[in-house]
Amino acid sequence: MTIAIGDKLPAATFKEKTTDGPVEISTDELFKGKRVVLFAVPGAFTPTCSLNHLPGFLENRDAILARGVDDIAVVSVNDWHVMGAWAQSSGGMGKIHFLSDWDASFTKALGLDIDLSGGGLGLRSKRYSMLVDDGVVKSLNIEESPGQATVSSAAAIIEQL
Repeated sequence: MTIAIGDKLPAATFKEKTTDGPVEISTDELFKGKRVVLFAVPGAFTPTCSLNHLPGFLENRDAILARGVDDIAVVSVNDWHVMGAWAQSSGGMGKIHFLSDWDASFTKALGLDIDLSGGGLGLRSKRYSMLVDDGVVKSLNIEESPGQATVSSAAAIIEQL
């Protein structure tokens, strides 16, 4: 079953590379008592993710935070080394959280996993964005195609804030 507006996020622990090395961050640490924009990509460094989806959130970071959002995070079914390298190369390190859902446990618990084996990627996350308030989903934008980043874009989430 896919998560829906009004649902509480499932408990999970992500890995994130920081300037001090890898850390674990739980859903409670990230979402409890906060308004957070979370978006997911099928894969770090993939064309739509790197050229379209992520840049919109980095470029609009201040506008999103100015609307009462406490934090922004991107999650992908990649290991923390890949997510850390993507954070560095994109200029996003320290600006938003780059979360590794390395075993897809969070993605599966949301019901937002997708098999992209036909494209050589294996099990990944659907592309989506959501506004989470104190761990509860307030808006949810799921793309029909992993190659699109329109309904889940930063511009779309700004309209919902």
